[in-house]
Amino acid sequence: MSLNSIWRIASFSRVLFGTLLLVVASACHASDDQFTLGRTILLGIGDHGANIPMVACRQTKYIKVKAERDLTLDRIVVTYGSNRTKTIKFDRNMRADKETEWKSLGSRVCVKRLEVYGNAEGSKAGVKVFGRK
Repeated sequence: MSLNSIWRIASFSRVLFGTLLLVVASACHASDDQFTLGRTILLGIGDHGANIPMVACRQTKYIKVKAERDLTLDRIVVTYGSNRTKTIKFDRNMRADKETEWKSLGSRVCVKRLEVYGNAEGSKAGVKVFGRK
């Protein structure tokens, strides 16, 4: 084997490895499109919303909810921009570890605060709210 052929093989393997890293990184980024906006706890009975305040606003176009225990999810009030609000109605019973479908906010908005309305089946139930750009 000559030095030239060894150089070609090494160059080819570097190009192949670099291409493989780019493909894997882009695939990971595509599946990592959702992010957690916040989490809160719903109590058994009450008409008060469980607040999820945010330190900085998050650009979001879609939201979905995941129940950590059995609960009834009524609605989420999203506060964005200059204190404008949008109510997203769910009106559904959710089992533990189940998620809702993605609900659109209409356009990409800068979410400042979320209020989750609903009731836990037991004494309390955890709720996670996810966002997607």
